[in-house]
Amino acid sequence: MSETIVTGHEIEPKRISKARASIVPTLKDMFLLAAGVVSAGCGLESFLLPNGFIDGGVTGMSLLTATVTPVPLSVLIVVINIPFLILGYKHLGKTLAIRGAIAIAGLALAITFIPYPVLTTDKLLVSVFGGFFLGAGIGLAVRGGGVLDGTEVAAIVLSKRLGVSIGDVILVFNLVIFSVAAYLLSMEVALYSILSYMSASKTVDFVIDGIEEYMGVTIISTHSEEIRQTIIGVMGRGVTTYSGKRGYGKRGDHGDMDILYTVITRLEIAKLQSEIDHIDENAFVVMSSIKDTRGGMIKKRAHAH
Repeated sequence: MSETIVTGHEIEPKRISKARASIVPTLKDMFLLAAGVVSAGCGLESFLLPNGFIDGGVTGMSLLTATVTPVPLSVLIVVINIPFLILGYKHLGKTLAIRGAIAIAGLALAITFIPYPVLTTDKLLVSVFGGFFLGAGIGLAVRGGGVLDGTEVAAIVLSKRLGVSIGDVILVFNLVIFSVAAYLLSMEVALYSILSYMSASKTVDFVIDGIEEYMGVTIISTHSEEIRQTIIGVMGRGVTTYSGKRGYGKRGDHGDMDILYTVITRLEIAKLQSEIDHIDENAFVVMSSIKDTRGGMIKKRAHAH
């Protein structure tokens, strides 16, 4: 009996709406959607399907249904996604629904007509690289303004109605699939499914966000004005200044001071720290990852050297 592995994916609202300016995809969007379809098809046909593995979400539902019915997988992927696309049309707009339908139909055609080679039968490699190609496909499709799995659409709608995060909705959905896999197949299968889930999720993050992950930086220094000018002039980033008071020290030593906040990419951390150290090596710097940014001066602006 062939073994089955389940994976799952999480997409945030801002990611699904990346390219919703028009219903008709631009040439770039069409290329991203096509590349996403080909990559996801590779993950399925070259890794998961030949080894009896199963993906999560709607794709997982389709694969499970295909094992107990004579209906082709390509048909099930389209049919089971239809209710989710309708839900997306009502709550998230027709652009997402139409582009999602194009991507899902393309995936069904890809797994039917493209002769993908079977690349490996090793469980670990299948789990990791199957998730990798699926995640790349999902990420590319999202950058093209569509989706390859209706689960994300349902998660966004339910999160708004139930007041929970999208990740929680998808986690519960996939925990059910993981539990079914563990019960019907084995615990080993469930553990491999988690590995594929992690591989796919990290790949989605990288494809959509790239290596320019944003970091929020809070800087507390008595030389705040010099640091502010350096961030603007040298780093080319915007800065927000807060009025604060020193809280550490003896009573009566709590003078006023400016607190700086800026947003940079992870690749710029070392440069910013170096610039701060040149001005005030005793500055207190707090950094944290940022999940989402909107408005303001996020992209770098040209500056004089």
